[in-house]
Amino acid sequence: MNKSVYSLVLMDNVVSEVDKMAYEMGTSRSNLINQILAEYVRYTTPEMRMRAVFEEMERLMQGVDSFQIQPQPSDAMLTIRSALRYKYKPTIRYSVELYRSSRGRTVGALKVAFRTQSQPLIEMLTSFFALWTRLEGHYREQLRLPACESRIEEGKYIRAFAPAGSAEFTDQQLADAMSAYIRIFDGAIKSYFAAGGEQGAALPQMAKSYQTYLQATPLLL
Repeated sequence: MNKSVYSLVLMDNVVSEVDKMAYEMGTSRSNLINQILAEYVRYTTPEMRMRAVFEEMERLMQGVDSFQIQPQPSDAMLTIRSALRYKYKPTIRYSVELYRSSRGRTVGALKVAFRTQSQPLIEMLTSFFALWTRLEGHYREQLRLPACESRIEEGKYIRAFAPAGSAEFTDQQLADAMSAYIRIFDGAIKSYFAAGGEQGAALPQMAKSYQTYLQATPLLL
């Protein structure tokens, strides 16, 4: 959606209060005024839609003991932490970013990161990410779904969210789909570590869980 520059004559005291509110919300003066006007004329901005999706995701995740919702740096991002039972006691950080406008069918991305300096742990994580990528690729190919756009960095995994199937989807459907994906991913990585990183031991449970996810999730990403 395009934006243009407009000149408005406003009272200094009004602008001062807007600036205070914008600072508290972590946004800019222009963005806040844009949102206020959009709400007044009942127009849904991309920021309003992103906020609605994330608020629903927060509601869905609050019922899961292992997840902690973190303070948000912007309307376009949601961060969730999950503890991993492992000797280094690492924390998994899931960062979900939504785009103001879709890039093709891609509406956002998931970034999975760990805070660790342990090289053995980083290698174990990289092995898991590679296994997960192959697992997803295998089942998505069977279902004739588009291949996932993802990449693996050192101790990090980044995956695009591109809804498959229906051309249109609601905020609720998108929130449900992203929440379901994070839950299945979190369960898979914990199964992998519970098996000591042994792919042969972890893969059957991971595959079973992923099959259940595919069958139970109406909107696949």
